[in-house]
Amino acid sequence: MDIITHFLVPYIILTILKSKNKLAGAFGGISLDFDFLIVWIGILFPEYFIFSHRGITHSFILGFITSLIFIYILSRKPVKRSIGYVIKRDINLEFNKSNAMTVGFIACFGALTHLVLDFLTSKGIPLLYPFTITRYSAEIYYYLDSITLAVGAVVLFIIYLKINWKYKKVAMAVFIVLLVSFGGIRGYEKFTILQTESVSFNGNYTEISAYPTSDMFVWNVVGTDFKNQQYHALEYNAIENRRQDIGTFKFITVQNGSYESAKNTIKIADNLPEVENFRWDAYFTCIDATSNSPQWNITYYDFLGSTWHMNNLTVIVP
Repeated sequence: MDIITHFLVPYIILTILKSKNKLAGAFGGISLDFDFLIVWIGILFPEYFIFSHRGITHSFILGFITSLIFIYILSRKPVKRSIGYVIKRDINLEFNKSNAMTVGFIACFGALTHLVLDFLTSKGIPLLYPFTITRYSAEIYYYLDSITLAVGAVVLFIIYLKINWKYKKVAMAVFIVLLVSFGGIRGYEKFTILQTESVSFNGNYTEISAYPTSDMFVWNVVGTDFKNQQYHALEYNAIENRRQDIGTFKFITVQNGSYESAKNTIKIADNLPEVENFRWDAYFTCIDATSNSPQWNITYYDFLGSTWHMNNLTVIVP
């Protein structure tokens, strides 16, 4: 989800609950996306690729810690004055001994809404880090929706304006209805597609999954055939009820060498930090292994394509 939605959702919920600390929740909601300040660690030290967008800060434990640190910094007087000067508004945000429990809890609530929203989007997030780096996702929303972003920007501007609160409430209600409606439509589409395609794929494809695209009504559907070690992908248009093949992709393709030798080499390559990072970012990872004696060229690729990273990676293993 975009940063505006992450600000608005906790703000609107806390407005409904008549909380006096709406900004604490809203700023807690956007705090996790300030991970761009630490991505340089993952760039300089590839083995720490968890320091990336939607990485280390997007877990329950570190997400809550991030929100508390963020709120503490924003509540310092020099920071509040600077922000207020830029936006021409006073920032009513206090975080001290007398209200630490209340404001801290609300900031963590904002972080929780962020985690839930990102869990619903493409690729997901490592919710249980540091116990595991596995990403969890419901794959309902595409990671960025242009309509939601545009409407959210208008609603945020209306909230900023010095106008009657009833107009602000109407704008916030429209945004929440839009967000929930889009999720409902996508959720229904996904359920219907999985029901339909579980019949369409032949018996060897025992696992069917669907992934949202930037078009609300178009999905990528992937069947997994463990027996023949391959995937089959297609594009499904829910409005037109039309399928278009993307292709069939083998788990591993070997050229100029034995399959066993290739598998042993792939085990070595899998331990490289850049490969671990690629697998972590990919929807699906297929491998082309080519022997160029005395070395192997191992190419990893994601046939669905990456949201924000490269779609393939080649490493050389002696």
